[in-house]
Amino acid sequence: MANIPSIFNDVIGPVMRGPSSSHCAASLRIARICRDLMEGQIKDILIEFDPNGSLATTHKSQGSDMGLFGGFLGWEAFDERLPESEKYLSTAGINYTIEIVTLDEKHPNTYKITLSNEKESKEVIAISTGGGMIEVIYIDGNRVSIAGDYYETLIYCNQSEPILTYLKSTIDFDEIIFHEGKISFIEIKSQNNLPDLICKEIMHMPSVTAIKCVQPVLPIMARKNLSVPFISCDEMLEYNKDKNKALWELAVDYESKRGNISAQEVMDKMKLIIHIMGAAIETGLKGTHYDDRILRSQSPNFKKNLDANHLLNGDVMNNTIMYVTSIMEVKSSMGVIVAAPTAGSCGGLPGVVFGTAHALDLKEDAIIKAMLSAGLIGVFIAAHATFAAEVGGCMAETGSGGGMAAAALVEMNGGSLAQSIAAASLALQNSLGIICDPIGNRVEAPCLGRNVMAAMNAISSANMALSNYEHLIPLDEVINTMKAVGDQIHHTLRCTNLGGLSITPTAQKIEAMLEANPPSFYKSC
Repeated sequence: MANIPSIFNDVIGPVMRGPSSSHCAASLRIARICRDLMEGQIKDILIEFDPNGSLATTHKSQGSDMGLFGGFLGWEAFDERLPESEKYLSTAGINYTIEIVTLDEKHPNTYKITLSNEKESKEVIAISTGGGMIEVIYIDGNRVSIAGDYYETLIYCNQSEPILTYLKSTIDFDEIIFHEGKISFIEIKSQNNLPDLICKEIMHMPSVTAIKCVQPVLPIMARKNLSVPFISCDEMLEYNKDKNKALWELAVDYESKRGNISAQEVMDKMKLIIHIMGAAIETGLKGTHYDDRILRSQSPNFKKNLDANHLLNGDVMNNTIMYVTSIMEVKSSMGVIVAAPTAGSCGGLPGVVFGTAHALDLKEDAIIKAMLSAGLIGVFIAAHATFAAEVGGCMAETGSGGGMAAAALVEMNGGSLAQSIAAASLALQNSLGIICDPIGNRVEAPCLGRNVMAAMNAISSANMALSNYEHLIPLDEVINTMKAVGDQIHHTLRCTNLGGLSITPTAQKIEAMLEANPPSFYKSC
């Protein structure tokens, strides 16, 4: 099976800074792999984007450049220096050029990167697949598939047989592939770096010219013969026939098997995640600021009016609006957030889960279980549809977040597994076809409103499911429909800044204003 998502790789995460996970976190991960291929010695970089893809129009404003520069420097996706990564890149003596050219690879999030120094040059083509996930698809003209979930060793050589014979009798590995082309290399996927002694032995072989060690960039590793107990809702229900487990327990079963970790480790990892989410809410409510931004800090004023009883009654709803706004404002001010399932949709799921938990005075354990339940619904979406707005519009981001949140809320309210599934189906049905058209080419508006809408959709769908409303279409069929609908959305309405609200006169004025007055660090670079 080609795509076996992990809750912590694909759905709830990464922990990051920046407006877009498919731009910022993904580009940083791609650049980290590029850095490893160059052994950290980079002098010149050529970055190429296709004019018909999303990156040609959004690479600067939505954080691809920022992520790339940070990755070339070897940083993590949550590094506090990221907003000034261009300055640090220049200080490191690394030169870059960005060109818009026609590329053979037509995925909307395609990066073609050529890196060089005084001794060597490397060419990498990679794609961002949504939610911070990536795939390197070409290295030096050879087709590969590197997702960042293995230790990857590339042995550049002229003759493969003696080396392959030696490797297969000497090392532990998950997969060995020989890529033969103008520049040939052996690719080794493994659970650890090759021992230094083995690398030295290989380098002494006559046909070997170089060894490149690429480190994993994902928190959960892949492995040989990886299997999971289920990969769809129907398979999950079949698995659960004689177990009678709740959705969160099934999520633990899935992720412990997927990641080869214990059930307690799954719970502990999610506990750390919700602490980061909670910190983002608290940070946002104190007020945030960032120069390159459309919306001012609004959540503190919402809290002021809520505390003064100036708002329509409804603790869950008002908490949710306030928390969603707070998290989105932290994202827009380059604070640390959790992509859930993406950065553009980072507010809806945690906002409504925390908002409900606080309104009902629920404890931390309830939030952990709710987030695990949401994560498992997200696994099904990641496996059979997409989280990338560039592929599926905002339906793929806030739509998915709302479906995940609906299942989480049912879990928090003591509903059944069947009701959780029904809530997710209803919420996803309600989100079909939502376009992605950021105003001013920034992931702020209408993104904030759509995160709030996703949260309200989750509340409504959860209450409908708890009241046993008919959802009619099975969850798996709804997810398959999401994929089909996303394929039908015109590319101008999929996060390209070429359609919808993005091209209204006011949006264009806002974008021009922001470009004329960039943050101070841009002015100095």
